[in-house]
Amino acid sequence: MTIVEAGLQPGLASGRIDPPSGRRGVLVATLGLWRTRIGLLLVAVLVGIAVIGPLFAPYGGTEFVGPPFTADAPDTLFGTDKLGQDVWSRFLLGGRTILLLAVVSTLIGLAIGAVVGLVAAYNRGRLDNVLMRTMDVVFAFPNLLLALVAVTTLGRRSWVIVLIVAFTAVPRVARITRGAALGVVERDFIGAAEALGESRSHILGREILPNVAGPLLVEANLRLTYSIALIGALGFLGFGVGLNQPDWAQMINENRPALSTAPWGTLLPIFAIALLTVGVGLVADGLGRAIAGVDRARPT
Repeated sequence: MTIVEAGLQPGLASGRIDPPSGRRGVLVATLGLWRTRIGLLLVAVLVGIAVIGPLFAPYGGTEFVGPPFTADAPDTLFGTDKLGQDVWSRFLLGGRTILLLAVVSTLIGLAIGAVVGLVAAYNRGRLDNVLMRTMDVVFAFPNLLLALVAVTTLGRRSWVIVLIVAFTAVPRVARITRGAALGVVERDFIGAAEALGESRSHILGREILPNVAGPLLVEANLRLTYSIALIGALGFLGFGVGLNQPDWAQMINENRPALSTAPWGTLLPIFAIALLTVGVGLVADGLGRAIAGVDRARPT
């Protein structure tokens, strides 16, 4: 077969070597798993609370409605917090921050890590060693300690938290992407694309990336889980986005002294963050199982 014939044959030079129903098969298999359905339900409920919850908040996030730490304060559903603010209102208002920061930081980390991994796998040699050793150095730093140093140095700003959380995600995404891409760069359709004069960016983005999308999607879900946990840890330690701003993680830290007398200010955000993390983890697990099952069933 000539190079021109290979370029005209669907699936060789284009890199689309999977059957047309491959992606749909992964989606169907993923949704067919009970763990995925439970995870999606949990995520949908928590995202719904974070997105539309503020519309139903009876009070403002910083409005004083009664004495501090009063479990049965009048006209409140779950009592008041340490400053006499309505716990239920702050809970409904506090989900957007952690969810938005986690999603944005995950997307940034995923994009940068994927580019690093693809470039390393495709070029090999010295550039591969430099990129991966750099990722190893970043990976060696404890994530929480690195985040605390950055927030302390640059200030408690949203963009600082987003960038540092994204930075901690890059090495892991790069490793996964490189590992998945190493087998792809040796395939015949990559050589055919090179022989046809395709640009390097075209080969990376149109030929290699679609063939590592499965592992990358699973890793994206896992990175989102860790982003939620890291941002929550920063908020719990008092390094969130702002003082006395409605935020689930900060609510835990602020109200834990009254856990025995006015527990809901602590328990509500704990349950929310825990269920959100579990839900995302279940979706990631279901997606990974589905991709593995489809790959095993695919004819070689």
